[in-house]
Amino acid sequence: MSPVSITSKPHVCNAGNAARLTDRLAPAEITLTRADLERTFRLKHGNLVRTGWAPRMQWAFDYFNPDDYYEALVAKLVQPGMRWLDVGCGRMIFPSNPRLAQILACRCSLLVGVDPSDTLDENRYVHRKVKQPIEDFNTEESFDVVTLRMVAEHIAEPHKALASLVRSTRPGSRVVVYTVNKWAPVSTAARLIPFRFHHRLKSLMWKVEKRDTFPVVYRMNTRRCLSEVFRVAGFQERYFARLDDCRASGRFRRLRYVELCFRLLLRRCGLCYPESCLLAVYERR
Repeated sequence: MSPVSITSKPHVCNAGNAARLTDRLAPAEITLTRADLERTFRLKHGNLVRTGWAPRMQWAFDYFNPDDYYEALVAKLVQPGMRWLDVGCGRMIFPSNPRLAQILACRCSLLVGVDPSDTLDENRYVHRKVKQPIEDFNTEESFDVVTLRMVAEHIAEPHKALASLVRSTRPGSRVVVYTVNKWAPVSTAARLIPFRFHHRLKSLMWKVEKRDTFPVVYRMNTRRCLSEVFRVAGFQERYFARLDDCRASGRFRRLRYVELCFRLLLRRCGLCYPESCLLAVYERR
């Protein structure tokens, strides 16, 4: 087993379209309304008159991106006093929404971040840091909510990771998985292109740092694979959505406009947008 590095510090708190969700198997308490999405969107971007061109364009096309859905869902699930385990959080819980991260960090009673990367040292929101892969994480504590944001595609041993999640949860606990779709064009390209070129392409499209690029294996990146590995571990699917992802051209205003127009055309024709992410909730039985 890998050595564990645990650090903690005092935590100081400062005061798409929901109707387009597909294949939803959610009971009443796990649903996202347009009001949920708008609340998260406005918290992130503030006054739309004074914000940048990208949020204004997104709003004009009535489009909420996958991050918006994930953030709104986690905001709904993390209730006051809950214990929250964030897997693979790195330096940020919500990279595009630090205000929401601060609110939820203050709302829950305990927020533990688990990540083997040194970027975890920079995280200002988690109450406790465990520098370790989730596969090796072992704790006597039980968490109400566990989140995996863009982590599933990097997990090489799904059943070992799920065994850790079983140890970290109790009946009724919920695990949120937000990840890329294995069969989306960008994921397909990532499987075909050697890893040494991944950062160059990501930097061109999204301006990410090299230390934020990690190898991918895509062993938990279809609904079938996710459902099977969670079922074997004793979880049941409570929510699933395939979310249109129109962020490939995010840095380029005209290309972003074309991309959103293309999505709108496909929707009007009853077709799915090819680039997508997956968002699911699994409940411990």
